Amino acid sequence: MSLDPAIAARLKRNEAGLVAAIAQERGSGDVLMMAWMDDEALARTLATRKATYFSRSRQRLWVKGETSGHTQYVHEVRLDCDGDTVLLVVDQEGAACHTGTHTCWDGDVLLTDDA
Repeated sequence: MSLDPAIAARLKRNEAGLVAAIAQERGSGDVLMMAWMDDEALARTLATRKATYFSRSRQRLWVKGETSGHTQYVHEVRLDCDGDTVLLVVDQEGAACHTGTHTCWDGDVLLTDDA
């Protein structure tokens, strides 16, 4: 599967050919996770509405939830103004984080206005 050339031309990839991808939950607005996409992962996500990422550790594509069952159905994909990050607005089924939490930002609060 190949990415539309017009979209591909707008992407600013890192030295590994990847762009950052942020998943945000549609209903709550929670930022769920950050992962990486190559052109094929983005093309598959756009074609199937199943969040597809590139695993740097495994050096292959993976569909979110393919082994865990914690899937992401993609409602929107947006490209940021610099072309170096995509935003996926998703319906999350189960935990988004590989640790089993709802988001990857459930711990380690470094600064907050909450008392």
